[in-house]
This record gives sequence, C-alpha cells and structure tokens, in this order.
Amino acid sequence: MTAHPTSTIDADSGVVTLINLYEVEPEKQAELARLLAEGTEKGMRHLPGFISVNIHRSFDGKRVANYAQWASKADFDNMLKNPEAQAQMKQFAALAKSVSPALYQVTSVHSQA
Repeated sequence: MTAHPTSTIDADSGVVTLINLYEVEPEKQAELARLLAEGTEKGMRHLPGFISVNIHRSFDGKRVANYAQWASKADFDNMLKNPEAQAQMKQFAALAKSVSPALYQVTSVHSQA
C-alpha cells in the first residue's frame, strides 16, 4: 500500500490551504459530505500538488466545511482549470445554498503539547 501525505498544519510548511464553507439545508448535508469525499477519491487527490482534504459537518446540519491543502498556489490554480474538477465543483455547489471558498496561509499553530 502506498503512503499518502496527510494534513499537517504548520506555519513554516508553505502549503496553500483552501477553506470552503458550504451552507446547506440539513437534509442535504450528508449527501454533500459524501460527494465531496467521493470527488476527492476519484479526482482531486490524483491532481499534481494535492496534499489532503478534510471534510467537516456541523452539528446543526447547516454547514459542510472542506479544508484542503495544496503544495502551491500554482497547483491550486491548475486544479481550478481542470475540466473534471470544474464539473465536480459545480455539482457540489448545486447542493448548497451558498459556497464561500478562500485561500489561506497558516500564520501560527498552538497545541497542548
């Protein structure tokens, strides 16, 4: 089995972080989370520069957050140009009332240890 990179939140790593917040009707939350996971497995994770995706569902059922890491902004921009990725993103957005994507840079990390 091939080891895959995992999410590492590190201010010195230089990775680009996409945090995408989808607002959904509660009855569509599970479907969107499932489609994001399937889309990642079938397509996104095979694109150059992909590092990881973490999908979160809010307890109130009204949001799905996608926390994705890419090796560089250029890799992220190339993903946006990919026709398959574009089709997936349209499918995800169709289930949501609103979509709020933004790119981030980690500036600090704090932990118990």
